[in-house]
This record gives sequence, C-alpha cells and structure tokens, in this order.
Amino acid sequence: MTDTEYLGQIFESERDRLRAVAYRMLGSANEADDAVQETWLRLNRSDALALENLGGWLTTVVARVCLDMLRSRKSRREESFDSELAGPVVETSQGMNAEQEALLADSVGVALLVVLDTLSPPERLAFVMHDMFDVSFEEIGSIIGKSPQAARQLASRARRRVRGADKAQHVHLNSQRKVVDAFLTALRAGDFAGLLAVLDPDVLVRVDIPGRPAAEVRGAANWAKGAVAYSQLAATVQLAMVNGAPGLVFAPGGRLTRVLAFKIVDETIVEFEVIANPERLQQLNFSVLD
Repeated sequence: MTDTEYLGQIFESERDRLRAVAYRMLGSANEADDAVQETWLRLNRSDALALENLGGWLTTVVARVCLDMLRSRKSRREESFDSELAGPVVETSQGMNAEQEALLADSVGVALLVVLDTLSPPERLAFVMHDMFDVSFEEIGSIIGKSPQAARQLASRARRRVRGADKAQHVHLNSQRKVVDAFLTALRAGDFAGLLAVLDPDVLVRVDIPGRPAAEVRGAANWAKGAVAYSQLAATVQLAMVNGAPGLVFAPGGRLTRVLAFKIVDETIVEFEVIANPERLQQLNFSVLD
C-alpha cells in the first residue's frame, strides 16, 4: 500500500465525523463538503505520516477551514420569492426536495442552525467544537488564536444565546408553544379545519417580502385556503424562540429565509407576521426551544 493509499484509507474512516463538524459549523451541506475536500487537500500537502494523532489533526484543520469560510462569507441569505401573497409559507431550496430537506433538518435541527448563524465565527466554533464534539478549550484556543480562558468565555456566551437567557415564563411559553405546534401540525397536514381551529376568525397576517410593499391578509379562511395547497413544503419549518416567544423558522440548507412571528391571546393566534426581509431577519433574536 502506498503512502497516499494509506492516508486515503485513514481519511475515509474520518470523513463522516469531519463532515458532521463542518455541517454544524457552516449550516450548509454543500459548504461542508467543500470544507472536507479542502481538508483532504491540506492532508496531502502535509507531512501527515509523522503525525501522532491524525484524527485530532484532521479535526483541527477542518475547524480552521470552516472558520475561514465563516469569516469570508459576505452574505448567508439568498432570497427568491416569486409566490403569490396567499401562497406557500415556504419553498424548497434549489436541487433539494422537501423530503431531503426534512432529513437534513432532523439531523441537526433547523432552529439550532438558525441560532448558530447569529453567533460570531469564534463563538460558533467554540460552542460547536466544545459542546457538540468535546474538543478541549486548549485546542479551541489554538484554532482561533485565543487563550483557553477566552475560548471558554466564547462558548459560554454562545451557550446562553442558544438556550435563551430567560427561563422565568415557562408556563406561559409552554401554553403558547402548544398553539404554535398545533398550527404547524395543521399546516404540514394541509388541514384547513385544523388551521381555523387555532386562528382567530379575524386574524391579521402581515407579510414582509423583499421587493414588494408590505401587505396584509385579513381573515383565517382567506389565508388558510392558500396555505393548505403547499403543505408538503412545510416539512422543514420548525419551532424556535423568536424574540422571546414561540415562532416558526424556515432555513433550507441552514440558510434562514423566512420567519413566522405570532401574537397569541387566550390560546388563539390573533395576529402573525411572515418575515422574509433579510434586514429584518438579522434584527430578530433566536434561541432553541427545550
């Protein structure tokens, strides 16, 4: 066996783990594959046979590659909304059907990817590498060029963002969550009656889509009859905390494109907003529901 064949064999045994690290760092399957490929190229350019811990070296390299990609990324949000106002709440990303998107979301969680996307690149790396892959703060510090103590602080700050800082209103939030969960269940099933059951008959739906003037739809039946026609596209819509209250996020391939923020009174949705404007999406605060 040649040296190249030996390294290739070792690399293939580590590929799945490296891709898992890269996907959680980048939130994009395609970019994760690019990061893994770059790691392979760097392995071939190194004196890899002299390394004592090749697996650890590969983890460090893929993390550094991902950090560079995050820092150079100019825009994570790509918008293309050509649907009618009362049309789909979501749409699939190019080249990926709803079932594939659902599997991708289940592997990590769309809500978690959305929250991670609000972190700075060092915060994201510290949280992902330590909390998800048990990498020491000494190693993390060497990757981001900071002390272990600074790496620990970055992970702690990121952890607070991910989990949400205020846990005092759990009873109230759980009640709201049940309403939003029922809404999502009905939406996915194309259940017209189920949507009407959680919507106030005179519900106000505000829609903010790039390139169009802000618009409104009044009435549960008016909105629901358009939404049920696209139930199959709601597979990857997931619950998340949006500005401190249960809401829904859609992030195909890890890229946040749409948010539903609700106003709930007496276990009924009286108003909600469909937000797709990139500037407004960046201003929202997200955390992951327990």
